[in-house]
Amino acid sequence: MAKQGQADRFHQGTMTDGWRWFGAHPAKKRGRDGWTFRVWAPHAEAVSVVGDFNNWEEGAAPLTRKGEIWEGFLPDLPVYTSYKYAVRGADGQVRQKADPYGFHTETRPATASKLYDIDGFQWTDGTFREKKAKHPVYTSPLNIYEVHLGSWKKRENGDFIDYKDLAKDLAAYVKDMGYTAIELLPVTEHPLDDSWGYQCTGYFAPTSRFGTPKDFMWFVNHMHKNGILVLLDWVPSHFCKDAQGLYEFDGTCCYEYSDPNKREHA
Repeated sequence: MAKQGQADRFHQGTMTDGWRWFGAHPAKKRGRDGWTFRVWAPHAEAVSVVGDFNNWEEGAAPLTRKGEIWEGFLPDLPVYTSYKYAVRGADGQVRQKADPYGFHTETRPATASKLYDIDGFQWTDGTFREKKAKHPVYTSPLNIYEVHLGSWKKRENGDFIDYKDLAKDLAAYVKDMGYTAIELLPVTEHPLDDSWGYQCTGYFAPTSRFGTPKDFMWFVNHMHKNGILVLLDWVPSHFCKDAQGLYEFDGTCCYEYSDPNKREHA
């Protein structure tokens, strides 16, 4: 009944926790472990899941249409399996798209989503959360340090630093400087290293440049344990035209405005 309720709320336009329903989630069917896939593609003629496991062959793992949503179950795929949706649009063209609700992605320049179970992380920031509940940010001193993780600090050889090491160095720095919060320039997945993350291709996937989703959870948990609030930049004004992105997802302006004056923020 809960799942039907989620679907009803989606069609009514009130879905606020779509990540629990859409995307790829661990599941069991007929005694076999696997993953349930759901994707919104209202104008698609067909949708299938493609990856190395089926040689990226369109139609080898088809999803079933249920209204505007396509759904299916694939067994025996391990965590970190790379996948995309092969979406055949009304124009007959097939577009291979990353999962709009994917939690993890391949490391650039690869662009596929990766199967990942976000459950199981052990949060230890209860004291911080209780304090914030009793002393809301609106009535407390607030001093924000805005930071771009990709350029704030790098390793001596020029490589990016991972989420855990960044958390340790950054927490010590902002505490010493007297800040109470950090604001991260977008850490949602994006294709270009040189950008500051504003061309987003995965709104639910912390960028794989610095590690896994649970590594990012560790980052946030560590900040909280050090009394530092974490704010995230969220950028819905730029829809990446990269082939794997949300742009023309099902062959139409599915996620973006159809009005060209609104579609792209130049």
